[in-house]
Amino acid sequence: MATKDPTAVERANLLNMAKLSIKGLIESALSFGRTLDSDYPPLQQFFVVMEHCLKHGLKVRKSFLSYNKTIWGPLELVEKLYPEAEEIGASVRDLPGLKTPLGRARAWLRLALMQKKMADYLRCLIIQRDLLSEFYEYHALMMEEEGAVIVGLLVGLNVIDANLCVKGEDLDSQVGVIDFSMYLKNEEDIGNKERNVQIAAILDQKNYVEELNRQLNSTVSSLHSRVDSLEKSNTKLIEELAIAKNNIIKLQEENHQLRSENKLILMKTQQHLEVTKVDVETELQTYKHSRQGLDEMYNEARRQLRDESQLRQDVENELAVQVSMKHEIELAMKLLEKDIHEKQDTLIGLRQQLEEVKAINIEMYQKLQGSEDGLKEKNEIIVRLEEKTNKITAAMRQLEQRLQQAEKAQMEAEDEDKKYLQECQSKSDNLQKQISQKEKQLVQLETDLKIEKEWRQTLQEDLQKEKDALSHLRNETQQIISLKKEFLNIQDENQQLKKIYHEQEQALEELGNKLSESKLKIEDIKEANKALQGLVWLKDKEATHCKLCEKEFSLSKRKHHCRNCGEIFCNACSDNELPLPSSPKPVRVCDSCHALLIQRCSSNLP
Repeated sequence: MATKDPTAVERANLLNMAKLSIKGLIESALSFGRTLDSDYPPLQQFFVVMEHCLKHGLKVRKSFLSYNKTIWGPLELVEKLYPEAEEIGASVRDLPGLKTPLGRARAWLRLALMQKKMADYLRCLIIQRDLLSEFYEYHALMMEEEGAVIVGLLVGLNVIDANLCVKGEDLDSQVGVIDFSMYLKNEEDIGNKERNVQIAAILDQKNYVEELNRQLNSTVSSLHSRVDSLEKSNTKLIEELAIAKNNIIKLQEENHQLRSENKLILMKTQQHLEVTKVDVETELQTYKHSRQGLDEMYNEARRQLRDESQLRQDVENELAVQVSMKHEIELAMKLLEKDIHEKQDTLIGLRQQLEEVKAINIEMYQKLQGSEDGLKEKNEIIVRLEEKTNKITAAMRQLEQRLQQAEKAQMEAEDEDKKYLQECQSKSDNLQKQISQKEKQLVQLETDLKIEKEWRQTLQEDLQKEKDALSHLRNETQQIISLKKEFLNIQDENQQLKKIYHEQEQALEELGNKLSESKLKIEDIKEANKALQGLVWLKDKEATHCKLCEKEFSLSKRKHHCRNCGEIFCNACSDNELPLPSSPKPVRVCDSCHALLIQRCSSNLP
């Protein structure tokens, strides 16, 4: 027989141990279901196996004092190849309790496992074989294919969550010995372990349900508090809305009052204008009456002075022109009254009409000056006529006396005309003053209107804000309704979970009772197992449904083996007990085997 290379045998043994330790660690960690700590035995054995794998084929480095053979050298090399590993190296060097390179290497392995990057770091080392040759022999595990296989197996450890305390642990003085008893197990240990695993799974499920129930209770209480706070905020917002509505009603009442006051002011101005109109009309009527007396005087002068009829006609034409001017003044007054009724739009018209009145007054003044010039010319003509009349008979002296009386009457008329013009000018000045006062009143009204417009704009903005607040309140009420619906759904789910919890508690109580009964029947089961060693015993994991009724197994519907055929049935399909040839005591048998055995017994009877 050809002898095997001992180094190859060592590499194969280390590879197999690494496989077993990694597989056992993953399975136990998944069944454990929690984060692993440094006291977990499979995890300790994994670090021991990894230490042996890294130590295989290390070169011995000679120093002045002693020989040095540690794995810290190649692990320290990872920092240069993988920049993310600098943090681990720095943290390992900063640990106060580590004094030896071996202790630093053990701390490095633990930190790499917690980071879930051990496979990545070691892969960088295996790729760089030129650098590893400085630390390892050519036949070392890290230099051969077995090292790559181990690195591939280490990828599976990323599933595990570990929380290891490196500071308080004495890593320098630990002795790395592989415990093979963890990997060599009997069949009885396997069965007990499976039962313990099932019980642990049931207990974990119970703890999970309890935690779920606690979380649901906390969420329900938080939802209750949230609903209460929302209801309080809703009541506050409703009160604020009522206050805002009252404020709007008050503002509307003030607006109505201001409008009524504005109407009263307009009525007063209209009444004042009507009074002024009546005064102007009475003055015009008095002027007309006085004018009629003057006309009568002029008619008498006409009768007396036929020679001067043409001059008189001229005077009458001039008086007609003055009457037409008076009519124009009356029309202008009417236009002024209409313009005052039209408020702001008639201001421009009033100003234009004032300018027209001023122009008319100027024209009247100019015409009066022209009439005075005409009178002067007429006086000259009269002087000429007097010279002519002096040449005529003495009979004309009486006419001259009458003419003198007529001249006196003309002078009086001219004086009256001048007085009337002065009165018209004073009245026009008064009218201008009144118009200026009314313009001031209109300016005040315009400012009041601007203030009212700004006030209305502010009211509109407040209304829009209140509308936005109302929409926000409606959205919040909708959210409250949705939250209430969610709360009701959560309550229903909570009740359902409580029902499931009670059912599981009942199932657990039944399981406890049955486990106590099973302790009494362990000896019977062992005897039945001895008798059934030749039969095919179906595993629990392979069966998910009952073979007879085909119903799915659950916590309440448990699995039971038939001691005759070895198949798995539910409690209803395997509640029969018969003595078998292998066991004199009656054991559990399925319905089909029970019927077959009874038929055989009946056929064997004479």
